[in-house]
Amino acid sequence: MATLLDFRRRIRSVKNTQQITRAMKFVAAARLRRAQESALAARPYARELARVLRSTMARIEEPQHPLLACRPEDRILTIVMSGERGLAGAFNTNILRKAYEFFRAYKNKKMSVVPVGKKGRDSLKRAGFTLAAEYVNVLAKVEFGTAREISKLVTDLYASVKIDAVYLIFSEFKTVMTANLAVEKLLPVEAVREEQETPMEQAAQVDYIYEQPEKELLAKLLPRYVETQILRAMLESSAAEYAARMTAMESATKNAGEVIQALTLHMNKVRQAAITKEIIEIVSGASYTA
Repeated sequence: MATLLDFRRRIRSVKNTQQITRAMKFVAAARLRRAQESALAARPYARELARVLRSTMARIEEPQHPLLACRPEDRILTIVMSGERGLAGAFNTNILRKAYEFFRAYKNKKMSVVPVGKKGRDSLKRAGFTLAAEYVNVLAKVEFGTAREISKLVTDLYASVKIDAVYLIFSEFKTVMTANLAVEKLLPVEAVREEQETPMEQAAQVDYIYEQPEKELLAKLLPRYVETQILRAMLESSAAEYAARMTAMESATKNAGEVIQALTLHMNKVRQAAITKEIIEIVSGASYTA
């Protein structure tokens, strides 16, 4: 049977854990605010760049560019964006589950992967996937240079006909409590049809005036579009990871408090039982002596 000393040690241990989880919650909350602002600020730019790109493609009868070439998807490259660390609830599990579902759907194709994030890299390596490249410790502080490096890698592979399609799998930040698991086709760049646009986007159509020739402008816009989409996905994934970690640490702190309360109550019951037993022994001894 556990003694009072055992209960005190257990309560002290849980309190120490509670202090750690509370500190991690505050750190995640502070980083989430900055990551959320960056993710929300990147959305309008990415949306407007896609709109300009669609307008440019619509002005050319048959746009020709290596990133627009459509081929049978026999060789697929997938960019999987996961977390750098654990203690984020089901964030990494959900991302990897979505990735494996995608891999099963294309199991007859030749698949290569570019993991972004340490957790995804480790899991995909254990699963035996071919890694075209790996990027770790880049989501804690998302930089445009990293997105440009990933973009150059995938565009060079696609332009040299070494792959036939590129997909992005990441967690899109919605709210602190929820995230949307997204699978987006990055290459080849496809024009968005009018019926795929929202009524607000259709009402906001702008007839742009270009100083440069459309084909020259298209050649510059396409690489920038790929870079922007990768950067946006990295920012979204970073914000979603911090939100998941903050929520998980808040829940862990609350659970630790409940464990401390239950242990304290049980310890008090054991102590009271010991005191009652000692009183009974003293009274019994006094009665026997009398």
